[in-house]
Amino acid sequence: MPAAERNLVDCLYSVIRKKSSPPFVQRPHLFGAVQSRIRDVQRGKSVVFPVLLQKRCWSTDQSRRKTPNQSRRETHFQKFDDGATSRSASAPLGKQQLLSLIVEKLDRIERSLDNGEFPNFASDLKESIRSWDGRAALPELDALRKAYSEQGERGLNGQLQYLRDRYIANKSLSKSDFIDQKKIADLRFPTQWYPKTQEIQRSLHLHVGPTNSGKTYHALKRLEQAESGIYASPLRLLAHEVYMRLNANGTPCHLVTGDERMTTNENATMTSCTVEMVPINKSVDVAVIDEIQMIGCRSRGWAWTQALLGLSAKELHLCGEERTVPLIRELAALMGERLEVHYYKRLSPLKLMPSSLKGNLENIQKGDCIVVFSKKGIHEMKKAIEKRTRKRVAIIYGDLPPETRSQQARLFNEPDNDYDFLVASDAIGMGLNLSIKRVIFESTLKSNGTYLEKIGDHQIKQIGGRAGRYRAGALIKDDGVSQHTAHDATPGDVGLVTSLHTVDFTTVIKGMQNEPTPVMTAGLFPTSEIISRFAAYFPPETPFSYILSRIDEISLMHPRFHKCDIKDHVRIADILEPVKNLTVNDRLIFCASPVDVRSYAGRQICRVFADCVANSSGGALLDIKELNLDILDQKAGSSPSYQAELEILHKALTLYLWLGYRFPGVFHTQEMALYVKELVRERIQEALAKSPQGSGQARGRGQQVSALKTGQNSPAGDLVNGEIQNVSVAANLLALPPQAGVAGSAHQVDNMPSLKYLPVEVSRIKALEGTA
Repeated sequence: MPAAERNLVDCLYSVIRKKSSPPFVQRPHLFGAVQSRIRDVQRGKSVVFPVLLQKRCWSTDQSRRKTPNQSRRETHFQKFDDGATSRSASAPLGKQQLLSLIVEKLDRIERSLDNGEFPNFASDLKESIRSWDGRAALPELDALRKAYSEQGERGLNGQLQYLRDRYIANKSLSKSDFIDQKKIADLRFPTQWYPKTQEIQRSLHLHVGPTNSGKTYHALKRLEQAESGIYASPLRLLAHEVYMRLNANGTPCHLVTGDERMTTNENATMTSCTVEMVPINKSVDVAVIDEIQMIGCRSRGWAWTQALLGLSAKELHLCGEERTVPLIRELAALMGERLEVHYYKRLSPLKLMPSSLKGNLENIQKGDCIVVFSKKGIHEMKKAIEKRTRKRVAIIYGDLPPETRSQQARLFNEPDNDYDFLVASDAIGMGLNLSIKRVIFESTLKSNGTYLEKIGDHQIKQIGGRAGRYRAGALIKDDGVSQHTAHDATPGDVGLVTSLHTVDFTTVIKGMQNEPTPVMTAGLFPTSEIISRFAAYFPPETPFSYILSRIDEISLMHPRFHKCDIKDHVRIADILEPVKNLTVNDRLIFCASPVDVRSYAGRQICRVFADCVANSSGGALLDIKELNLDILDQKAGSSPSYQAELEILHKALTLYLWLGYRFPGVFHTQEMALYVKELVRERIQEALAKSPQGSGQARGRGQQVSALKTGQNSPAGDLVNGEIQNVSVAANLLALPPQAGVAGSAHQVDNMPSLKYLPVEVSRIKALEGTA
């Protein structure tokens, strides 16, 4: 799709659903014209959009710009950011205009550099560009063009920063250093990274089939029969459900996620974990890796590759989509291991509806799920449906805490309440058992962070496959989590799939009927040991973001692997650049942490936490002023802005707990963080429910937060010397004991000190008093 037309589609889709916006009021025929043109764009045709609507789109996009308070500069984060906006906020430039823009920026860089610090960088690059005749190759210019085409001026700024850092770093490197760096960056043989796994002969089993075919169920049955095992999940929610299932069936199991540790028995031989937390060096009988098709993900695929290549299991069961079969066969041959493929068919029928809902919300029915790909759109759709139907709507999206997503799913699944509808993002594609009768796509375009793009056929199949789930007998546990077992299941109704608007219906049809593109490569990311060895060749003042970018640039790959996206790692590295006294290992840990790099608040709290690690102090929860704990003292509201503040705080607390397991000597008030995190989660649930009773309860919990700061007693617990002694809010609060003498040190998961586990049924008082 041409860049100009793609920019227009980005903006048009933000207003096309609102017929009341000014262009449609003044010229109603534009709505149908725009729908027709977007359909042509999706088919690959070249179109021209009405000028009036183009002007409206640009003004709409400009209105989204941040307020002065929100757009504070982070000079270390975008060294050359001279007010550049994202690509969608400005018209695309031609070749000569882009060259002029690059030269202009180089002039500014040249003026900003100290006269004594490599002043020739900008002038040399400018001279190369000005003398370029268009025939000879100029790699620097090609890289700048690519960065601009992908991310606009923001990408151009980042690439210029990288070129300058490379210019400076190369001054201190010899020819032999370059040769050694290339040897370290040779990633063509990742199977050799796990010598312990190569010592055993594993048996690989690949369970493939569509959504709701029972493939994971059969793999888990084999896991339950083993003496020891591991379940690797793409989501914390799934890991928690398997943890509850195994314990309910009498098989003691640990739960290990990035920010949580649980168990019912310290001698348990089973572990349910998120895929990033897989214990590579642990020998087990059976291991199950769920959603193996995510091995092809451009951001997280490395975790599935690491689990596949590194798990020391006699039997390794992989569950996922059929499009992964050719790749897994090749990888098994590469490892010299035997592979057995098990095929499954869907347990309940799934059909396409003959037409869309034609944009009419009055056509929705009880049990419908409307899929929306933006958080703002989800809240707007919820409000519109509730206003139109006078029924309650449950919502699910990625930024909600996992427990809140489970609670919203239970509200929707319960047949005897007012929650007749569900509005959700693609987060429903995995991890939740939902009683959906129809999946309705509000749109088939989703933002990739820079512009809107059409979702893939495999995404349409996975999300659409949530309709008509094979109903199972529910096993309700004491924490409210419902488990489903296939052996007592009965067939549910036929699942139906359609779109809300006619403009998206053709895409949905093709997505459901077409065979998804096979997964051709597995994601790969250099290990921390490789990056540490690579970083040792550079001077200490070299920006860590440059080191990551450089190893990504020169690394060699096997044809069956791809380099995972390092964009977020680079952004986090830039955020941490002003923080001194951080080791390479410290920076690597932060780059892998769940930092919300998209928001100013997320970047700010990341830097504050990094300062705590650098200074080996200041990590007590109540000492961190940037945490907006005061919001819990406010009256509970239901506005999206209030809920967004709670979600930001929840993410910050999750990051605090995540770092607390890696730097236990710094972030030592984990008990309190767990407690406050539970308060935030409950407040989010009440904001979603918007009940008068919920507001009253929230005010009571807000007083508890004030009590934490003042040291007074609170309704839920007693505070003694800053520690909570009695907590009844959280269901399973288990704390990692403070580690003496490790202040400021970083611990990898494999080297974590052993924990003293407590049964879930035991009172949390013992855990919080330190007897754990």
